[in-house]
Formats: sequence, C-alpha cells, structure tokens
Amino acid sequence: SFHLQKKRRAATARRQHLKSAMLQLAATEIEKEAAAKEVEKQNYLAEHCPPLSLPGSMQELQDLCRKLHAKIESVDEERYDTEMKLQKTNKELEDLSMKLFDLKGKFKRPPLRRVRMSADAMLRALLGSKHKVCMDLRANLKQVKKEDTEKEKDLRDVGDWRKNIEEKSGMEGRKKMFEAGES
Repeated sequence: SFHLQKKRRAATARRQHLKSAMLQLAATEIEKEAAAKEVEKQNYLAEHCPPLSLPGSMQELQDLCRKLHAKIESVDEERYDTEMKLQKTNKELEDLSMKLFDLKGKFKRPPLRRVRMSADAMLRALLGSKHKVCMDLRANLKQVKKEDTEKEKDLRDVGDWRKNIEEKSGMEGRKKMFEAGES
C-alpha cells in the first residue's frame, strides 16, 4: 500500500513537471511568433509605405494627395476582392460540410432541454394570443355508469382483505370454507 502511494506521488510529480515544461515551451514559442510577426510587419511597411516627404509647393502637394488617393482606392479594391473570395470560400465550405453530413446520414441534434409546461401554455405558445380554449382534460372524458354486477357485490362484501384472511385462517376458517363449498 505504502509502495503504491509512493509510486502515485512520483507519477503525479512527473506529470506536473512535464506540464510546467510544456507550458514554458509554449510561452517561448508564442514570444518567438510575436517577434516574427512584428519583423514581418515592419518589412511590409518599409516595402509598401515609403517614408513621407512633404513637398514645398502647392502643386506638388496636390499631386501627392492624388497619388495617395489612387493608392487608397487600389488597396480598398484589393481588400474588397479578398473579402469576396473569403465569403465564397466559406460558403463552399459550408455546402461541402452539409453534403458530408448528408452522405454520412447523421445530423447533429441540438441539445434539448426538458420544459414543464401545461397544455394551455403549450397551445398558447403554438397558437399565440388567439388561443382561448381551455384544455380541461377531464371535461373530454366520457361518463360511464357503473352497473352493479354480482362480482362487484361480492368484492364489496369481502371488504378488507386482512379481515377475510384472519377469518379463513385456522381450523374455524377451514370449517367455514368447507361448509360454504357444500351449499
């Protein structure tokens, strides 16, 4: 027992050590990725956005504004095209996943909750405010008249089954049953 507990503690300690080592590794990887993204961003900006030098004359300033405006338009068109491609790809992906579900014959069922609701509340939810009929389930039942039959009379005469058993137990009860059987 003691040996088993010691093994469990060692396994737990090893598991915790491995977990912390993995977390440290993941943290360094995340830092490396962030640094690489920053370098990539700086390179892109240096390539596509040359440093701005403001000209002195009004004419040169207007020319610069026109160039910047044209550049903005071309970038906007590029962004729009990329967004449209993304939407088209997403739609295709959705269609393919639906086809896949159809082929498998399995549909993902949504998780259902149990709801306690009376029949009136259910009809109101289904039909809206136009539902005015009260669902009294007992009102729709048929009225049945009980006929007094010999069997029911016998059952009523028997009364409490415990008394009946007590009467029939012992020699007296057997004698009564024997006499009842003769007549």
